[in-house]
Amino acid sequence: MPKSIHENICNEGLFSKIFQKHYQSLYAYLYYKFGDYLNPEDKTQEAFTKLWQNCGKVKPEKAKSYVFTIGNNLMLNEVKHHKVVLQHRQVKPKAHTNESPEFLMQEQEYLQKLQRAIGNLTESERTAFLMNRIEGKKHKEIAAILDISSKAVEKRIYRALAKLREEIKEL
Repeated sequence: MPKSIHENICNEGLFSKIFQKHYQSLYAYLYYKFGDYLNPEDKTQEAFTKLWQNCGKVKPEKAKSYVFTIGNNLMLNEVKHHKVVLQHRQVKPKAHTNESPEFLMQEQEYLQKLQRAIGNLTESERTAFLMNRIEGKKHKEIAAILDISSKAVEKRIYRALAKLREEIKEL
């Protein structure tokens, strides 16, 4: 392979030669250093992809060190990521809360009342209300989905809210 400074790695023929010459050695290096668990073949391909993306910036004589550095850095990043994942798996969520059992029971009762009240709404009111409050859709979006005017949507939502307030005095 000629080592002229004027050659460009962006030339497909030259890139192909570099790929064929260094692919197996980079894969073996990553495999021996990090093992098969972190998928060295993907990192090897990704290193050559980055070489192709930056082909205008990398001289042909620096291509080997470039792909080896990129491949090594990709594997090190993967190792760091796995360490973070393992740390988060070890953190156990709290099994208790600071709320009193009385509060938790009241909350449960309230949720049951709310579900019953929502169940007592008419289908059109319930649909518009849930699309607005649960799915976060705007009145115009709901109107388009239900094929009605946005005023009708507003009316259904406000009627549903009034019924819910009436049925659940604690709102």
